[in-house]
Amino acid sequence: MKKKAFISFDYDHDEELKIALVGQAKNPDSPFSINDMSIKEAITSHWKDHARQRIRNCDVVIVICGYYTDTATGVSAELTIAQEEGIPYFLLHGRANGRVVKPRGARTSDKIYNWSWENLKLLINGAR
Repeated sequence: MKKKAFISFDYDHDEELKIALVGQAKNPDSPFSINDMSIKEAITSHWKDHARQRIRNCDVVIVICGYYTDTATGVSAELTIAQEEGIPYFLLHGRANGRVVKPRGARTSDKIYNWSWENLKLLINGAR
């Protein structure tokens, strides 16, 4: 049974990374599926209610970290919701070059994992 994943990413800077991850979910040996649950609305309490419901319906949250993730309020809100709801999550190194940053709200113990197909499959299955 494939795990349902919610992708959290910086809309303004990293949308192509989300598209790449959605593509990987379609691989025949993928251990996860993604129903694109992105919400492109202003950050309001109404938006957060929608995000909370979508995150609750997933098995894991994948947070794609880019160069400006620390300024993406939506990513911080989604990470906080995952933490509050007890949904497992992990941070994924979204850029091949340069230093990426954790979202606000990430724990100091949260590691940013390398993004490779083999590593992604392990992370989805709890190897973190």
